[in-house]
Amino acid sequence: MEEELAMLKQFIGQLQELLHNGSHPSSPPSSSSSSSSFIVLHNPHYQQQNRWCLPFTEETSADDSCDILMAPGKRPEGRIFNMLETVKQPVKRSRKDKKNRGKSSSTQGGDDDDGITGNMDQEIWQEFPHDLFESLVSRLPIPKFFQFRAVCRKWNALIDSDSFSRYCTDLPQTVPWFYTITHENVNSGQVYDPSSKKWHHPIIPSLPKKTIVLPMASAGGLVCFLDIGHRNFYVSNPLTKSFRELPARSFKVWSRVAVGMTLNGNSTGDGYKVLWVGCEGEYEVYDSLSNVWTKRGTIPSTIKLPVLLNFKSQPVAVQSTLYFMLTDPEGILSYDTVSGKWKQHVIPGPPDLSDHTLAECGERLMLVGLLTKNAATCVCIWELQKMTLLWKEVDRMPNIWCLEFYGKHIRMNCLGNKGCLMMLSLRSRQMNRLITYNAVTKEWTKVPGCTVPRGRKRLWIACGTAFHPSPTARA
Repeated sequence: MEEELAMLKQFIGQLQELLHNGSHPSSPPSSSSSSSSFIVLHNPHYQQQNRWCLPFTEETSADDSCDILMAPGKRPEGRIFNMLETVKQPVKRSRKDKKNRGKSSSTQGGDDDDGITGNMDQEIWQEFPHDLFESLVSRLPIPKFFQFRAVCRKWNALIDSDSFSRYCTDLPQTVPWFYTITHENVNSGQVYDPSSKKWHHPIIPSLPKKTIVLPMASAGGLVCFLDIGHRNFYVSNPLTKSFRELPARSFKVWSRVAVGMTLNGNSTGDGYKVLWVGCEGEYEVYDSLSNVWTKRGTIPSTIKLPVLLNFKSQPVAVQSTLYFMLTDPEGILSYDTVSGKWKQHVIPGPPDLSDHTLAECGERLMLVGLLTKNAATCVCIWELQKMTLLWKEVDRMPNIWCLEFYGKHIRMNCLGNKGCLMMLSLRSRQMNRLITYNAVTKEWTKVPGCTVPRGRKRLWIACGTAFHPSPTARA
């Protein structure tokens, strides 16, 4: 009995040593006093399966990041698994200690347990399948991924890997981020991550510095920019700085234009299209695969000219179709980027509506706007009924929030909408409130104020667009 117990303890010790020391190459030391912790890598569609844990240096404890290796709610029987549930911090060893360990293991010819474990670790992790490694890394949250790729050149090169790009494409789309610019600094972007409720301050060095460039649309992790003079278009990935300046258009349009963007397939590798349309019915389509603008004429004569577009409402994309908001007559103008066909639908808007904008959620068209009656103002959500082509109210902002706007002249601006999530800016002379609305869960959430990096000065958001963050999208 004592021999069996000794062998069991030895087996548990080897497993713990494998977990503690054999999981990864040495990671860079953290600037904080915290030690290595763990990241849980899992597929959101398989939450009941066992989860993987990879080491990661962060300002949190190991218990906060990964407490057990088994699926939640399932506690295996037996003392062995109970002893393995708690993951302890690995003992830090100096280089001299590691060298002495290597010498002792080689001289003892495998009799020493540490030597056996070390050899086994090296063999296991050298043969770790690369495709499985890429599949696991593709499931990391975007901020964690960019910290993870800073470990070595091989991991940093993952964003250029076609196989890694396919793994990212096969995953469900993440929660959209919002690329915005501020009144104080129109030449640099402020990006909001709703998952972590944090603002990031990326710099796209290739964007022109001497003119104002506005984010107009997005698709597949890329953001389309247009200068304030409506002359030059740019496409960039705000995360990786991948950048492309689009060729000059075939003819000049000095009036204001509306801009939409769609993908040709499931990812930017299949190409993308950018459409602009003017009030006189002129329009052009850019295809990234051919890198040219195509002039397809003007809008059909069945559609009333001039086209009075609601420029405060950003176009929304549902698969290959772009939808634009019309003001006179009230309704929707659509363009199919595959067939090249235009359609117009006359849809009267709800009464007492102002500052309204289009949105989409799961191929459903939504309408967001301010409903004002007497001195009361509230944000309301409508959904377009396909059978009747009428707007039906489905939700509105909580009354306690609406009371803050009572008696105030409120203006609303939509800062982007993707994947059923939208960000709204509500401002008056005394306030500038940012909120997000989830059309699936019907949750209203206040957004923390955007401040200067490493400062306290609060920035006022001017405009923006939503995009799905992608580390592999290429302009």
